[in-house]
Amino acid sequence: MKVIIIGGVAAGMSAAAKLKRANKEADVVVYEKSKHVSFGACGLPYFVGNFFEDSNKMIARTAEQFNASGISVNTEHEVLSINTMNQTVSVKNLLTEEIFTDHYDQLMIATGASAIIPPIKNVHVGNVFTLKSMEDGLALKNMMANEALKRIAIVGAGFIGLEVVEAAKQYGKEIHVFQLNDRVLVDTFDKEVTDILEEELRQQGVHLHLNNTVTELIGDTQVQKVVSTDGIFDIDLVVLTTGVRPNTTFLKDSGLEMTANGAIIIDEEGRTSVQGIYAAGDCATISHRLKKDPAYIPLATGANKMGRIIGENLAGAHKKFNGSLASACLKVLSLEAGRTGLSEKEVQDLGIDYRSVFITDMNQTSYYPGQSKISVKLIYDAHTKVILGGQVVGRKDAVQRVNVLATAIFARLTTDQLAMLDLCYAPPFSRTWDVLNIAGSVAK
Repeated sequence: MKVIIIGGVAAGMSAAAKLKRANKEADVVVYEKSKHVSFGACGLPYFVGNFFEDSNKMIARTAEQFNASGISVNTEHEVLSINTMNQTVSVKNLLTEEIFTDHYDQLMIATGASAIIPPIKNVHVGNVFTLKSMEDGLALKNMMANEALKRIAIVGAGFIGLEVVEAAKQYGKEIHVFQLNDRVLVDTFDKEVTDILEEELRQQGVHLHLNNTVTELIGDTQVQKVVSTDGIFDIDLVVLTTGVRPNTTFLKDSGLEMTANGAIIIDEEGRTSVQGIYAAGDCATISHRLKKDPAYIPLATGANKMGRIIGENLAGAHKKFNGSLASACLKVLSLEAGRTGLSEKEVQDLGIDYRSVFITDMNQTSYYPGQSKISVKLIYDAHTKVILGGQVVGRKDAVQRVNVLATAIFARLTTDQLAMLDLCYAPPFSRTWDVLNIAGSVAK
């Protein structure tokens, strides 16, 4: 059996490794467009911010290591198209420009996503970056270290944008964040949480330009000014963090069923609409535990899990994914925030009769050093009180509490059960009634 995997980052290499362990006789061939495989792009903002210096730490295993295990990895090879009738792929060797055809018995597509370039006039002027690939990270880190470049504009206030804020702070830059919507992280967190994060950003000197559209970059060889609906600003460096788009344009004539944004639709086993073809990662949808329709959730956690499941299924199993809760977190300067399950907007869109509660308490006892505020939002079914979503923000241990909420939602716990959940207590870590217990108790 020959299996071709298109894309060798998170989902692709997870599948390749698992398949080879499950079936040592399988002929596994990976084609990866970039120079690197098994690359953790989530580390890029922290590499750029010099929290660590060795870029190789973001690579779990090298192509050479995979080849030694019997997986044929071909970097700098781009798959141009697939022929589902003949079960072939057209491949271009980017080093030699040679184009050739390869045959598969089964196929997996794990081509990831690319940074969206917004329609900004003169956007391709110098000193304008995205942050998706290793090459992006290396180039941006080099420019961040240039002390002559003092003012940075970050276009887009999602996860990557705010993580770049953290990186820019390490270099003492003057930071301007431009956001099309009226608040940061608008697609993932509710307003109670983003209000706290925005206050933190402003208190630490970050200039937030909300409800703002960047229309033009001014400069001949490199950017000098940013033109927006808020005015014109002197800027030396621009980072575009306005979201990602699935890398699936090469599949437009393949017959694969896709969503409006180009994500390949898959089922719980990772199967596409074409027999013998699987997909996972940022190029595909994923099943959501609380939604019927396929969801686009481009996160490394889901990509790795689906990759592992597909690896087993390529070897003959029928493993099913339990469903994502879109659990996600980030650090915003001295704060950390996380979310899981459904947001308030999502439950509204689904037509669920719900209630929500938002409380602020303390993360630990007062007599042990380090006490600070921590806030929790719960979203739950108005009738059954089953928890549907949770968000936590604070200076210490907020994200780990979100992991408790993810488990509670997975297990369909109610707010009453959360109120009495037996959580660990010691003065450095919590109060005798943890903030999660209190949130569950307040939810009526």
